[in-house]
Amino acid sequence: MKIDLQFNKIIIYDLSDFNVEQTLNCGQIFRYTINGNSAVVNSLNKQAHLSWDDDKIVITTKDVNYFYNFFDLDRDYSSIKHQLAKDKFLKKAVNYGYGIRIINNDAFEMLISFIISANNNIARIKKSIEYLCTRFGNYCDGYYAFPTLDALKLASVQDFRTAGLGYRAEQMFDTVQKLTYNDIENLKNMDAGAQFKFLVSLKGVGEKVANCIMLFGLGVKNVFPVDTWINKVYNNLTHTNTKDRKKITAELVSRYGNLSGYAQQYFFYYYRDNKIK
Repeated sequence: MKIDLQFNKIIIYDLSDFNVEQTLNCGQIFRYTINGNSAVVNSLNKQAHLSWDDDKIVITTKDVNYFYNFFDLDRDYSSIKHQLAKDKFLKKAVNYGYGIRIINNDAFEMLISFIISANNNIARIKKSIEYLCTRFGNYCDGYYAFPTLDALKLASVQDFRTAGLGYRAEQMFDTVQKLTYNDIENLKNMDAGAQFKFLVSLKGVGEKVANCIMLFGLGVKNVFPVDTWINKVYNNLTHTNTKDRKKITAELVSRYGNLSGYAQQYFFYYYRDNKIK
């Protein structure tokens, strides 16, 4: 992509590998709004305003370097798509979601967000996260930052219930109380196996949620989060009717290797957007 970095702007001129709406709407981020050809994205205590037309995307932010990495702008997605499109079963999904980029978000924000996401819909997830930001996050010139771990430790079970977490309230409270800053920092230095083992030891974190945290918050690409849509992908691929998600995950990772995370996003977006059964 042709990218122009300025003091408070990132301007992207080649849009063949970046579509803002596809990237934001494919289940990897919850703190955003889209209005026509513009969007606002929040991560931690940072914010970016995006606008686009047929020729360019303009990202305006005080944190240019952060959002350059956040949108994975150094990575060659043309090469990734070329490799994945060799798989005939995946080719349509790659072409359909041509502009998806995997976001590099904060690990703690992803941990909390994906615990909230379990068996939940996007509108409710966004509302719950926004409540926690407003209640426990710092005010940052027109918006609220994502709460720090120390701030969330002040939340009660009732606070999490008020946020709309339902049965997850007790799980979230338990996990937040047990977590330390070092736990989050150490995660970044673990191998994938150790990351997964630690994450699933936390209340509210199952295998799918752990894989999402690893993919979107820790940059691990040889994972394949399996939800209802990916279950459908697998059954269509294998002409079976299995619900064994451990088996599905293992076989899809074996099939797509280090590109598994990208394949998952293309499949997920294509199947969900087209409501394929």
